[in-house]
Order: sequence, then C-alpha cells, then structure tokens
Amino acid sequence: MFDRIFSAALAFVVLAAGTLAVGTAMLEHPQPELQVQQMPRVEVIGKRLEASLAHAEQASAAPRVD
Repeated sequence: MFDRIFSAALAFVVLAAGTLAVGTAMLEHPQPELQVQQMPRVEVIGKRLEASLAHAEQASAAPRVD
C-alpha cells in the first residue's frame, strides 16, 4: 500500500517541479519588444469572367453524390 501512495506523491511532485521549472524559465528571459511594420497598400484590379460565374452557379445547383 505504501508504494502506491509513494508513487502517486512522487508523480505529483515531479509534475509540480516541472511546471515550476518551466514557469521560472519563461519569466527569466525578458520578452523582446515587437516591431510592427506597415506594409504598403495593395489595390487589386480584376474582373469576374461570366463563364466562371455560370460554372459556379451550375456547380452549386447540381446534386451532390457522396
């Protein structure tokens, strides 16, 4: 019976120690400041083709076979 309690307590202590180690490692290093860069504005010029629109309408109206 002692070995079952000991193994459960040991597992809990190992998990708690690992969590503590990771937490202190994360707080140890200062976070660098993020640099935000603005990208130039892009203007997209395009026209929708009538054929592709008709194809899309036919494809959405067609029954699906799975």
